[in-house]
Amino acid sequence: MIWVKSILLLLIMTLLIVTFNAVMRRWLKVDKKTFSSLNPVNERHRKIDWVIRLGFIVILIFGAFTNVTRDPMDRIWFLETNILVFGLIIVSESVRAIMEKRYAENKNDYMYTILQLIFLSIITISVFTTIFFGWF
Repeated sequence: MIWVKSILLLLIMTLLIVTFNAVMRRWLKVDKKTFSSLNPVNERHRKIDWVIRLGFIVILIFGAFTNVTRDPMDRIWFLETNILVFGLIIVSESVRAIMEKRYAENKNDYMYTILQLIFLSIITISVFTTIFFGWF
């Protein structure tokens, strides 16, 4: 039964995200793009993005070693892997929005990135704070 609930929740979340992205793309008149910084705006953005990623890898390794040596009930919450990955996405996409505002040809690209980041953050936080909307 848990697999059915998991698949259903995943499908609902995917449908919400795809619908939101399609509506925002049409409303802001931006081209379809991939999520994350796999397609940098320019060379400067690519370098900044790699510095951010390498920094988060170092913090992730430090956090893993720190929390493994502590009592499971006494872990440092902001060094947990899920929190660090969520932080990486927020920082990386915020930098993408800044670079799009400054350098992108379509000036609505940064608005799309910001709205997408806000929507995904709301969905993610609401799913985890409500323990998957009480399903699990």
